[in-house]
Amino acid sequence: MISNPVFDQIKQDISSNDVVLYMKGTPVFPQCGFSAAVVQVLSHMGVKFKGIDVLTDPSLRQGIKDFSQWPTIPQLYVKGEFVGGCDIIREMFESGELRQVLQSHGIQTEAA
Repeated sequence: MISNPVFDQIKQDISSNDVVLYMKGTPVFPQCGFSAAVVQVLSHMGVKFKGIDVLTDPSLRQGIKDFSQWPTIPQLYVKGEFVGGCDIIREMFESGELRQVLQSHGIQTEAA
């Protein structure tokens, strides 16, 4: 099997950080409303996460979609596991499921 350097970088990122958000822009300066919405949810919950800007690298922008087999950005990973994109994260947050997923993986969140 041929090594894919983009996949190798993604694997490194999601294995060395508990919570990773592949997004357009940065957590401080999101470049799209969907990325901003997920940043807002995570920040509201007090979750520490690593934001990775896919706009800085076109191969990463496509590579993360290929890696997860998910067509849109942002994409949230918790402990190396793909959780979902903006709509899924928003729905999980509203239902309380996101807090459960984070806590089941040992991720600290602020009290509801």
